[in-house]
Amino acid sequence: MAAQPSAPSPAPARGNPRMPLLALAAAAFGIGTTEFVIMGLLPQVAGDLHVTIPQAGLLVTGYALSVTFGSPFLAVATARMDRRRALLALMGVFILGNLMCALAPSYWLLMGARVLTALCHGAFFGLGAVVASALVLPGRKAQAIAMMFAGLTLANVLGVPAGTALGEAMGWRSPFFVVVAIGIAAALALAAFLPRTIEVPPMNLRREAKSIGSPQVMFAMAISIVASASLFSVFTYIAPILQTVTGLSTHGVTLMLLLFGIGLTCGNFLGGWLADWRLMPSVIGIIAVIVPLLASFALTSHTVVPAALTLFVWGVLAFALVAPLQMRVVSEAAKAPNLASTLNQGAFNFGNAMGAWAGGLALTAGLPYGDLPFMGAGIAVAGLALAIASYTLDLKAQRQAVADPAPVAGRP
Repeated sequence: MAAQPSAPSPAPARGNPRMPLLALAAAAFGIGTTEFVIMGLLPQVAGDLHVTIPQAGLLVTGYALSVTFGSPFLAVATARMDRRRALLALMGVFILGNLMCALAPSYWLLMGARVLTALCHGAFFGLGAVVASALVLPGRKAQAIAMMFAGLTLANVLGVPAGTALGEAMGWRSPFFVVVAIGIAAALALAAFLPRTIEVPPMNLRREAKSIGSPQVMFAMAISIVASASLFSVFTYIAPILQTVTGLSTHGVTLMLLLFGIGLTCGNFLGGWLADWRLMPSVIGIIAVIVPLLASFALTSHTVVPAALTLFVWGVLAFALVAPLQMRVVSEAAKAPNLASTLNQGAFNFGNAMGAWAGGLALTAGLPYGDLPFMGAGIAVAGLALAIASYTLDLKAQRQAVADPAPVAGRP
């Protein structure tokens, strides 16, 4: 019996992919800025809308949950559109949502606008990762995804601090107006530079649902959740850790966060290169280093310079996982990657929420701030176990293929 030919990888779009990838990165910069800038504006938002700061903090939670549970529905809603048109439609939702945020007269209307804006977050990054990988040759797919996610890391380094400063000077609504302008510019760039024909088929829901059930896709999403939970179980509370344990001022905390953001940016590109080199061994190696590094932060956090070095390296490693894990989902669901890629973005955000929740529970139970990194290291151990289990399945499949090769067409 003749072997069935495997599905060919999508051919890269013609032309130089740099401008389309930069357009995707510009959109990612706007999305990242609007997601995180609200954290630095909570006092102003609370005062203007007459709610408590904890109530204002729910604007962050609502956004994350909308990404996790709402984005897949928007991905399905754009299923029959070609991929270029779907990305432009998602940017339209993003622009509208941010305009509503800037104009919202009440807390609940602002919450609704945040939820609407978040719907496009996971769907855009999910579809954007698929499109980015289709724009380049096979050996550079993860680096292309990393290029898109560079916009997200730069949002943490540049967009959020600048947006927070603008909000403090001109009111909390002003950053959202700026993000609307960024969104319009990004949409125009996408319309100008994305190829008219992208070798990614529109979503087939039956095929997409089947691809999600692949064990390796499920493993990749589980690793995404656990890796993100490990990060945010500690990073959510990084300001009080640096203030109470390291003894830094508010200004010192800001500089430390800037250093962490630079680490995220470096790690993003490192992860893309490593994933194109050896994907799963790189994931295993990165998590294997994160475990002792986080544990050591419980000690280095007591002194400024060691704490700064640890934060920078942690930032590098934490975001070095993003492009490889996204690439893993896209490659393992290669025949139907759109929904799986979007769901993986939801997995990252679900991990964010779970990590922050777990860290809060530990602190409420009496765990000192200085010992919180031990908890993050423990969660990372679970991620390491999942990554090793996934890679073990890969090796087993490779051994089986060698031991029992498929018959070649035309031969007995």
